[in-house]
Amino acid sequence: MAKETTKFRILTEGARIIHQKGFNHTGIQEILDAAEVPKGSFYFYFKNKDDFGLQLIDFYTQFIDSMAQSQLSLTGKSPIERLRGFFRSMMSAAEEQGFKGGCPIGNLAQEMADQNEAFRTKMQEAFRRMSRNIAQCLKEARELKQVRQSLDPQETADFLLNSWEGALLRMKAENSLEPLLVFENMVFNSLLKP
Repeated sequence: MAKETTKFRILTEGARIIHQKGFNHTGIQEILDAAEVPKGSFYFYFKNKDDFGLQLIDFYTQFIDSMAQSQLSLTGKSPIERLRGFFRSMMSAAEEQGFKGGCPIGNLAQEMADQNEAFRTKMQEAFRRMSRNIAQCLKEARELKQVRQSLDPQETADFLLNSWEGALLRMKAENSLEPLLVFENMVFNSLLKP
């Protein structure tokens, strides 16, 4: 248990710092200082910084998957209400963070996808998993006739994820919730209307 706790602390602190500063601008020692663990602990769990980065993508993906599942599989709400709740929970988190940070996977993709094929492949799968969660919700909505029958759930999920990532980028640039509100309005008051 202590070993997993140490690894979890390293990943948690590394995630926090990298989310703020980026992967290339974060040093191993900075992560270890924040996690309050010796350097040997890092190399017990990770071969090098790239291995840490790959495991960090898995860590982020599990967190986002867990959040998506908790929101998108709520009982007693329609699929569209669940989807809106999912995006609203992320909007609340963005507001709490002062419109800084954005999506951890999106940030890493912007920084690392062109530089490291292993990172790119892992991030591609992370985005696909996110998109599949959204698509499942849209499929249910289509079956319940809450969206147009011509709507392709997977293609629409990909579009929503792409649009969300762009809205997060604009949110950071404008230091404002407004781009996310525009996203919400366009998606739920136009695109997903039956």
